[in-house]
Amino acid sequence: MTPRLLTKYNEDVLPKLREQFGYKNVMEIPRLVKVVINIGVNEAKLDNKYMDASINELTIISGQKPMMKRAKKSIAGFKVREGMPVACCVTLRGPRMWEFVDRLISIALPRIKDFQGISKRGFDGRGNYNLGLKEQLLFPEIDYDKVIRQRGMNITFVTTAKADEEAQALLAELGMPFAR
Repeated sequence: MTPRLLTKYNEDVLPKLREQFGYKNVMEIPRLVKVVINIGVNEAKLDNKYMDASINELTIISGQKPMMKRAKKSIAGFKVREGMPVACCVTLRGPRMWEFVDRLISIALPRIKDFQGISKRGFDGRGNYNLGLKEQLLFPEIDYDKVIRQRGMNITFVTTAKADEEAQALLAELGMPFAR
């Protein structure tokens, strides 16, 4: 079974992008390569239960077990020593990626209070897009009663687009609600 958003990409988005940018080769058309979800866990240096809770929540949201990231250097100002757990992240590719992006666009983003669309300023100049969410409770899979602490996440969309305009057109055609 192919994900709904992948079918939309193949049937609707590919021809529109090809016509809009005048691509001659099918391989030139931008596509979504991977989605990286990252959660910083500042409290993990005090108690490991915060890291375990974040890993469990990210597993529920993504459907894949995340990787724990440790500090590379000691920074006295942040009270972090080398090797301490500081974040967890997961990289989604293939069908899991398409399912996650579909749930993000159709379920999670519309649940944001006073939602006016996402910013167009999250592009990095190489065709990738970064989106920050303030809380994990936007996803309906997360049980509100089991959340220890509300925590934000950074979602990075990596595309094969060579310019920001191409990546923005790709994400907009997939249904990403950009602000006007």
